[in-house]
Parts: sequence; structure tokens; C-alpha cells
Amino acid sequence: MSDAVTPQVEARLDEGLAALGIDIDDVQRERLLRLVGLLHKWNRAYNLTAIRSPEEMVTRHLLDSAVVLPFVGKAPLLDVGSGPGLPGLVLAILEPQLEVTLLDSNGKKVRFQRQAVMELGLGNVTPVQARVEAFEPPTGGYVQVISRAFASLADFVRLTDHLLAEDGHWLAMKGPAADEELADLDARLTIRERHALAVPFTTGERQLLIVERTDSNPGRP
Repeated sequence: MSDAVTPQVEARLDEGLAALGIDIDDVQRERLLRLVGLLHKWNRAYNLTAIRSPEEMVTRHLLDSAVVLPFVGKAPLLDVGSGPGLPGLVLAILEPQLEVTLLDSNGKKVRFQRQAVMELGLGNVTPVQARVEAFEPPTGGYVQVISRAFASLADFVRLTDHLLAEDGHWLAMKGPAADEELADLDARLTIRERHALAVPFTTGERQLLIVERTDSNPGRP
């Protein structure tokens, strides 16, 4: 285990997941901690994230990703603008049956994704380096398309419309600015659900918007 994974880091992960009501086994716990170690190691050379402290990486990357787990279905998930693989890598670790595609145009971040997938033994994750506009989805598209820090809500939906299955939905992880962004949303779209997200060890406002086309099937996969 990396030197970055101190007892304080382990305690924060354990306490945070307990607060979220997420139970994990030893393999999942080790993978999450190793992900922190990898992020910390690569960050010193490649500046993947502005977060430098391993403890803060647990809070602002791992727990901030894990908080949406209850709202993610079983269908294949596309993580757009994934950066170093967030929230996709965390969700793939927490739900091993979930097939996750990580999409980002930044070469160094996708290289990190690939390294993490290899070192953590994640057979359910596929990193892809491509611009979202140029990426060709599998036949039928993705039922779930998620974004944590990719673009405004309107741009996220517009740029990924060709990637979403006919009956699919977008999961947009947002802060307090989401209310302003809603005004720019196309009238052909509907906010199906809106959830406040309480991320342990943080005080900032976070929320998840689940968006679908107005004529979409309302059932979640």
C-alpha cells in the first residue's frame, strides 16, 4: 500500500462510507485505498487534480463519487469528462457488476485511468480517449450517462445527446449553480428526479439531477 494511505486516510474512508450507508468487502476497500495512493502518486508528476492531500482526496473524490451510488442503475454507464476516472472508477469498484466506460480527451488523464484499471484489476471498466463529439457509442447508446465536472447542464445534455439510448437518462452531479443552469435546459427535456447529496466531511451544497427526454420511458434500468 502507498505511503499516502495513512491510518487517517483509512479512517476517513471507513467513516465516510458508513455515513453513506455503503457496505464494502475487503477487496473493495483495498481497491479504493489503492486508488487514493495512485492518485496521490500520479498527481505529483501529472497534476491530475488540484486536491493534494490524500485525506481530501477521499472526501472530495471518493466519497463525492460514492454518494450517487443509490441512484445508479445496473445498465452500462458512460462517465463523460471523467478526468482521472471520477466518478466512474469509484462506482465500478462499489458495484462490480456495473459496466463503466470512462470518456475523456486528455491523454495523461486517460493514461492514469488505464493504469488504475490494470493495477486495481477492474475488468468492468473501459477507458476511452476521445472528444465527446467524436465518440461513437455502441449500438443503441448508453442508458446512463453521468458527469461530475464536465460542463454546464445544457452543454452536457447537448454534447452527449447522440450517446444516450432512446429510453436513457443523464445523471448530472452539480453544485448550487444548478438552479441557474436549469433555465437554459431545452424544453424537450424533463428533470425526472432531483436529489440533495450529503457528502461526509463537507459543508458545500451538492445535488444530483436526473434528466430525460420528455418522451422517454420513465422506468429506471
